[in-house]
Amino acid sequence: MNKLMYKKRSIVVFVLPTVIIYTLIVVIPIFISAYLGLFKWNGVGAMQFHGFANYQKLISVDPVFRQALINSLILAAASIFIQLPIAFILALVLSNGVKFEKFFRTVYFIPVILSSMVIAQLWLRIFNADYGLLNGLLNAVGLSKLAQPWMANTSTAFTCTVIPAIWQFIGQYILIMYAGMKAISGDIYEAAKIDGATGWQSMTRITIPLLSPVIKVCLIFSLTGSFKSFDLVFAMTNGGPFHSTELPSTVMYSNLFSAGAYGYGSAQAVFIVIECLVATLIIQLLFKKSEAEASAV
Repeated sequence: MNKLMYKKRSIVVFVLPTVIIYTLIVVIPIFISAYLGLFKWNGVGAMQFHGFANYQKLISVDPVFRQALINSLILAAASIFIQLPIAFILALVLSNGVKFEKFFRTVYFIPVILSSMVIAQLWLRIFNADYGLLNGLLNAVGLSKLAQPWMANTSTAFTCTVIPAIWQFIGQYILIMYAGMKAISGDIYEAAKIDGATGWQSMTRITIPLLSPVIKVCLIFSLTGSFKSFDLVFAMTNGGPFHSTELPSTVMYSNLFSAGAYGYGSAQAVFIVIECLVATLIIQLLFKKSEAEASAV
């Protein structure tokens, strides 16, 4: 009994500093932001209590934030239906053992470790209207009619920010899924092969079900990353042209540090936190059953 209590005290001693730090730098600031979101305040002057007016304005009044929210949902959908499937396929190929496996694993991960500012500058050179690679290729193959100022066009600018956002983090999800696939015992595949299972059946009935905890993590990272995405869009367009590429975080930044609407910006920050929490909870619920079935196997 004394030994058990000693172990519990040891756990508390090691965990408590982390809990305290997390509370100070994450939990308390969230509550402070939620409180400031109840006021009209420019950050330095007197605070005027507005109740939930700032939060109501987010959804029902502000067209810029509404557009930013739609953009974040489009980015999230692109991450789920384009980024993750590509990462899964490449991870599956690598995990089956290919020539130069370690080389490709490293190459795919390089964009992840690069600064988003570097990625932004790289893709700005590609989409540049005058000397960009994309327009140069279109002119070279006789499709000069399709060449255009991609970053200055409201109908194409956001797509031009989604592409590098997806490309940058594919390597991260490849590595996560690759590690999960390597952790699956080869005996399971051997038994399935003896029973006459095809490659497709092995993937759909063994790999994907047993990989569901890893897929869940990738989905959470992908969704929350899309909802709080900031630096790449900020570096490429700063929300322009005409707010067509705004995301909730870029609108929040503009209100906090440019427009002097500190209370409204704080309300937007809280909205982003709640959006990420809700998305995480939904994914947890959706994967609860599949994880239970995978653990039973």
